Amino acid sequence: MKKIAVITGASSGMGKRFAETVDRYGTFDEVWVIARHEAQLEALRATVPFPVRVLALDLTDRGNFDVYAAALAETPVEVGLLMNCSGYGKFSAVLDTPLAVNLNMTDLNCQAVVAMCQITAPYMPRGSQIINIASALSFTADKKCPPYVASKHAIVGITRTFANELGEHNIQTNAIAPGFYQTEINKAISDDKAFYDKITNRIPAGRWGCAYDLMGTAVFLASDASNYINGWTINVDGGFTTTL
Repeated sequence: MKKIAVITGASSGMGKRFAETVDRYGTFDEVWVIARHEAQLEALRATVPFPVRVLALDLTDRGNFDVYAAALAETPVEVGLLMNCSGYGKFSAVLDTPLAVNLNMTDLNCQAVVAMCQITAPYMPRGSQIINIASALSFTADKKCPPYVASKHAIVGITRTFANELGEHNIQTNAIAPGFYQTEINKAISDDKAFYDKITNRIPAGRWGCAYDLMGTAVFLASDASNYINGWTINVDGGFTTTL
């Protein structure tokens, strides 16, 4: 039986970085990468030294969860690691954000995480790990990002809920809360000098993060070293949430 890792949102940003380096997290026979953009996933597969299965699925389309469930059922696998990295943010004032944007972001940032955990958990042996991606904005808020803030607050609760129920099977569910990182999803706001300076001045480390800054925490949570940590969200934000 194959031991696999499953990573959503693997076509760009932090999800891609996790997928590129997942061989540091443990020994897997295959890594399943999930995102909408098949060409980007295929490009990723061509650059890594381990077996990859591409599942080009849009996780805002609920029918695709049936496709994922069928893929698990038809292949003898055990999932040692599930990393829920899919998500996006869109910035607009709370009264100007269309309902469709709120619902779409909630579907991807929250409901997809719940669905992936529910579908995957029966295939996870004892000692497996679920890692969700929260945010520094899981604990605070800023203007012009209401659905993102709400969805990332929800990730903390989702993580605790699954930790509570799956913990008895020795499956740990934790989350990583990145602060402000210079990634593709944040390009527009990091290019805004006034906003960039405002955030930088609030970070004791004096800089925005890069994807590498998350690797140590991810490797730790995916390893046996974290087997007695369950239901927690670890901030990796340079100290952003410690300041006023």
